[in-house]
Amino acid sequence: MILTVDDKKIFASDAGKEFDKDKETIFLLHGSGLTHIVWSLTEQYLSNKNFNILSIDLPGHGNSDGPCITSIEKIADWLEYFRNEIKVDKISIVGHSQGCLEAIEYGSKYKKNISKLVLLAGSYKMPVNQDLIDLADSGDKKAVHLMMKWGYDGSKKFIGGNPVEKIINSSREIKEILSVDLKACNNYKNGKEASANIDCPTMLIFGALDKMVSADNAKKFANLIKNSEIEILNECGHMIMFEKAFEMREKVFKFLKK
Repeated sequence: MILTVDDKKIFASDAGKEFDKDKETIFLLHGSGLTHIVWSLTEQYLSNKNFNILSIDLPGHGNSDGPCITSIEKIADWLEYFRNEIKVDKISIVGHSQGCLEAIEYGSKYKKNISKLVLLAGSYKMPVNQDLIDLADSGDKKAVHLMMKWGYDGSKKFIGGNPVEKIINSSREIKEILSVDLKACNNYKNGKEASANIDCPTMLIFGALDKMVSADNAKKFANLIKNSEIEILNECGHMIMFEKAFEMREKVFKFLKK
């Protein structure tokens, strides 16, 4: 699906299904520097469970026109423009990493338009190591290696190679996309207040081996959000959608159907 939002062409993968306004609509939000491709093992599954699934390439990412949006707050406002464009009253959001920050900001600011939130491998604040920001600013491919190392030290075990490297595979993408996203995460300061202001049902899923978001931080995050539940997946790091795709998507489906 290609839509025009704020005068830019925006791509959202709809799993090849015709949009049906009588179905519940789910937005899938990717993490820093990534695209809708991260949801390839999730979107078709949820679409077959009778949801409208829109796996969105945010501006500047994947198949969507740029430039990238520079702050979490502005991305949340942009998501509201997107919701208005598709003309649905309410949405649920499944967000990964940076997508969690966008989801909680949206859920706090536009609470009458949100049904449920699912937050994967994220927190209410996600400060970024300055070394990583500097590498991304210079377009250095070491930035991607550091992301995976901090996310999960077993990243080399991925069948077919590092999935993040396949998406962020040029110096230009690192400098013009990943760098902007990392700074947006680092500069976001409203997460604690936004989390406490959320009142829709919320599920948080984390990886026990995730070095970016530790289990202790995960529990602190969950405690901030009323009406929330938490799942921690063993033998899993930051890239839950790849590492534990089948287990994760079943948990997400059961939660969304409650």
